[in-house]
Amino acid sequence: MKLTPGKLAGLKAVSDHRGVIAAAAMDQRGSLQKSLAKERGAAADAHDLEEFKILVTSVLTKHATGILLDPEFGLPASKHRNGKGLFLAYEKTGYDATTPGRLPDLLDLWSVRRLKEAGADCIKILLYYTPFEKSPVNDLKQAWVERIGDECIAHDIPFFLELVGYDAHGGEEKSLEYAKKKPEVTSGSMAEFGKARYNVDVLKVEVPVEMAFVEGTKSFKGEKAYTRAEALQHFRDAATMTHKPFIYLSAGVSNPVFIETLELAVESGTTFNGVLCGRATWKDGIAIYAKQGAKAFEDWLNTTGVENITNVNNALKNAHSWHDKVDSKG
Repeated sequence: MKLTPGKLAGLKAVSDHRGVIAAAAMDQRGSLQKSLAKERGAAADAHDLEEFKILVTSVLTKHATGILLDPEFGLPASKHRNGKGLFLAYEKTGYDATTPGRLPDLLDLWSVRRLKEAGADCIKILLYYTPFEKSPVNDLKQAWVERIGDECIAHDIPFFLELVGYDAHGGEEKSLEYAKKKPEVTSGSMAEFGKARYNVDVLKVEVPVEMAFVEGTKSFKGEKAYTRAEALQHFRDAATMTHKPFIYLSAGVSNPVFIETLELAVESGTTFNGVLCGRATWKDGIAIYAKQGAKAFEDWLNTTGVENITNVNNALKNAHSWHDKVDSKG
């Protein structure tokens, strides 16, 4: 994979000196608004979202290589990122639940050109995907990703594709049944979008197991989908599906669960290239912001939030450089 000058500069902007991505994610919109409203017992508005994102960004980017924000509520926060790299999200939040297949959509008033003009070093897209979905649905999604890949080439900016699996038959993603399918969902998605035709630069992926169902871990809840040895093999199998750089997402789990997940990834020997970690660092501060206000949340971020992201950074000491997977010379 040969990198053009713009793509190389963008990747360097969001990485440390080793070529490891240790970035924070704060592009939640609909889910964050609902969580704030639930904790407060009253509506959360655009000001709340903007202020929450500013506080997270100003504190956590002191300990991160970059920050993922959305252009809808996150642009004020992008001015408080302590000189670190900026990812901007290009997709609308959530998906249309009335249409089967969790189809994606782009933000109406944005383009790659406009996101780059707004200061983006990299473009991020989230796609709900499973290889087990009906072909017409996956054909739509594949064409959609091709268009975005070509748009990022035209503007010489890195394209990060975030893949989130789901049950094509409508089952619950936190169930034992789905946990057993998850390795194939993750591996199959990485194999598909690692293909050259999509022009993805970095895959942002889920780990291929559901930690609550991994026997022999601290996260284990009692129902087994895999032994620890099988889980380690699933990590290795998924990693072999692509030659592209890939990073892990935290998928809303707690900080201790995410740390144990990264320890398992390291133990398995996968050549993952970092993380884009959101809720595992700041999720527990939602109730504090909603009930006690901005100052209390800022204090929490400066103590517990910093502790959380430091835990993640320590777990990344054995992550691998993306430079090993790309041709970045000339």
